[in-house]
Amino acid sequence: MAELTHFNPAGEAHMVDVGGKAVTQRLAVAEGTISMLPVTLQLIEQGGHKKGDVLGIARIAGIMAAKKTADLIPLCHPLALTKVSVEFQTCTENSSVYCRVEVATNGQTGVEMEALTAVQVVLLTIYDMCKAVDRGMTMTDIRLVEKAGGKSGHWRR
Repeated sequence: MAELTHFNPAGEAHMVDVGGKAVTQRLAVAEGTISMLPVTLQLIEQGGHKKGDVLGIARIAGIMAAKKTADLIPLCHPLALTKVSVEFQTCTENSSVYCRVEVATNGQTGVEMEALTAVQVVLLTIYDMCKAVDRGMTMTDIRLVEKAGGKSGHWRR
């Protein structure tokens, strides 16, 4: 079984030393969904929300969140990201918005946390912008889909 890397031999939390690791291209893809009332989705799709372009603002929030992940997750390394893309798909059948985030860097550690943080913040932003008309929205299926690069190589769900 793999060991938890964020603890030293004494069991104390520490930031993992990645200084000896090779710089490689790193990629992570994460996804999540927010379900809502049909009227809420309709407001989002038609751009009729009082607060403005919900998905446009959520996209910017996700990009900003990926860049700020090290400020939010205590043991994450600050990274120079080379790419953050946020994609949406709306689904009228189950009244939801699906979000997919891809993050990349050239570095000594992966970008899984950046991708996952971005998805969470995207969905939270949608919730925040739409809560006046729908407090019952539900965020689900937030997960890592793929990661590539580094010693552990490529992984896909």
